[in-house]
Amino acid sequence: MSVLIKIHQAYREIIAVCDSELVGKKLENDKMQLEVSKEFYGGEEMSENRILKLLKEKVQEDASFNFVGNDSIEIGIKAGIIDKERIIKIKNVPHAMALL
Repeated sequence: MSVLIKIHQAYREIIAVCDSELVGKKLENDKMQLEVSKEFYGGEEMSENRILKLLKEKVQEDASFNFVGNDSIEIGIKAGIIDKERIIKIKNVPHAMALL
């Protein structure tokens, strides 16, 4: 498992979590597309435990979250951020967003 996390500073923090092998890919199907850009998702590689700890801290703040990839989605579910019913798939890759 290789998962990257990047925190963007805006009017609220935007936390991007991505399976590392997806960075640089463009996912598309008939209705949607997602560019998994290095600029947005290419953050620091961390262990699952470290990401979980960081996400649980960020849930207490005003933040939004973006997850792409199987491992990232599983971490988001474990952190209590992602509702399984809100996961979409683009080219068989799971993606979820949350605003907390």
